[in-house]
Amino acid sequence: MQSGTLITLALYFLGMLGIGLYAWRKSTSDSAGYMLGGRQLSPAVAALSAGASDMSGWLLLGLPGALYASGLVEAWIGIGLFIGALLNWIIVAPRLREQTEKLDNCLTIPQFLARRFPDKTLLLRSISAIVIVLFFTVYTAAGLVGGGKLFASAFGQDYLLGVWLTAGVVLAYTMFGGFLAVSLTDFIQGCIMVVALVLMPIVALSDLGGWAATTNILTEIDPGQLSLTKGLTLVGFLSATAWGLGYFGQPHIIVRFMAIRSVKDIPTARTIGMSWMGVSLLGAIGVALAGRAYVEANGLTLDDPETIFILLADLLFHPLITGFLLAALLAAIMSTISSQLLVSSASLTEDFYRAFFRREASETELVTVGRLAVAVVAILAGLIALDPNSQVLGLVANAWAGFGAAFGPLILLSLCWSRMTGTGAVAGLLTGALVVIGWIAMGWNSDFYGLGGVYEIIPGFILSTLTIVLVSIQVDKGYESSAQEPQKS
Repeated sequence: MQSGTLITLALYFLGMLGIGLYAWRKSTSDSAGYMLGGRQLSPAVAALSAGASDMSGWLLLGLPGALYASGLVEAWIGIGLFIGALLNWIIVAPRLREQTEKLDNCLTIPQFLARRFPDKTLLLRSISAIVIVLFFTVYTAAGLVGGGKLFASAFGQDYLLGVWLTAGVVLAYTMFGGFLAVSLTDFIQGCIMVVALVLMPIVALSDLGGWAATTNILTEIDPGQLSLTKGLTLVGFLSATAWGLGYFGQPHIIVRFMAIRSVKDIPTARTIGMSWMGVSLLGAIGVALAGRAYVEANGLTLDDPETIFILLADLLFHPLITGFLLAALLAAIMSTISSQLLVSSASLTEDFYRAFFRREASETELVTVGRLAVAVVAILAGLIALDPNSQVLGLVANAWAGFGAAFGPLILLSLCWSRMTGTGAVAGLLTGALVVIGWIAMGWNSDFYGLGGVYEIIPGFILSTLTIVLVSIQVDKGYESSAQEPQKS
């Protein structure tokens, strides 16, 4: 590896650790500061933190890899995500920020649900915390796989070294700096990511002779390479755009809505966040298409399409810039891992330890337990990531669907429908999670009776929504019948 690349990466790592130290000194003395930053995030920090923790290595590895292999038709995933993110900012953000503060300053999503439906407090807190830790462990593993692939592909280092080094750095600043460290590092990482995603396609297109020359190369490879509809079926279209449904139930994203300074800041944050997302998605598409043309034009081979960003960074740029671009990839990976670790830690601390074992635990004790929980989840995720053949997009898809189906309908209806009941909430949460797990176990996400793979979030989200509505209505009717039943004399 070039010394310039090493210098850039070393500066990046030191910068992230420095932010962790700053946040540790500033706002980790109590659980509210450690888990939610005291609800003092500015619009810009909240927006880029939500975006960076959302996109992860998927944006620079998974999506470009899918587009590289199959063409522009895979862009429907990005289109679905953009629409889902916009609706999330419009529908969920203001309501969640307002209601979580009103309900005695909720620090976690399970805590909000428990206070929203007090008759099912323990069930909601325990089940939702289990779902969060389960799916976030898988999701975190996806990020560690990305780190492993980066070190193996770009540096020729051992895959497992990359996994554990990535985990170690994220663990350090997340454990000590808490939510503020995670949010500030996310902001900086989001800026690095968008610069890299704009820079790389421009340089690659310039090297190929411009957009016209690039499109000629791509159409020679496959006339349908630039088509949004090539080979697209109705099931495929629905499965791709259904990714957008997942936004409503992603705890590591919507927790940023809880931490923003005020409801009045949300429109500004939405504008910043959606602008960042639009540019980043277009950049990822550009990386994939320009990368495919570059590989073809130069007679190169690429064994793993998910490493096209790494290949272009190595071949097209000075080592110092290469280090910056690889830092952008690490930023994408680490920003999401840190957010997931912190949300998992908050659930284990508030919704297990405090709720069931130590109701009178001191603030210092809760912060300590939170830090230990971060370490436990990171180690479990590292063990899942030991297989170097794991696909980033596949792991992310499974975890994204799990959260989207389990929490998406639950969050939307709890914020927008006054007739929802605690029994309906528990039933919907279980239905969404179990349908996703069962769908994956049956292999129907790969092939559903000859129709092609049906993304598991579709049946999970629909059935969870129906369950919440039907059970809540039935419970309401039961209460009405009991109230109207005449008393015996």
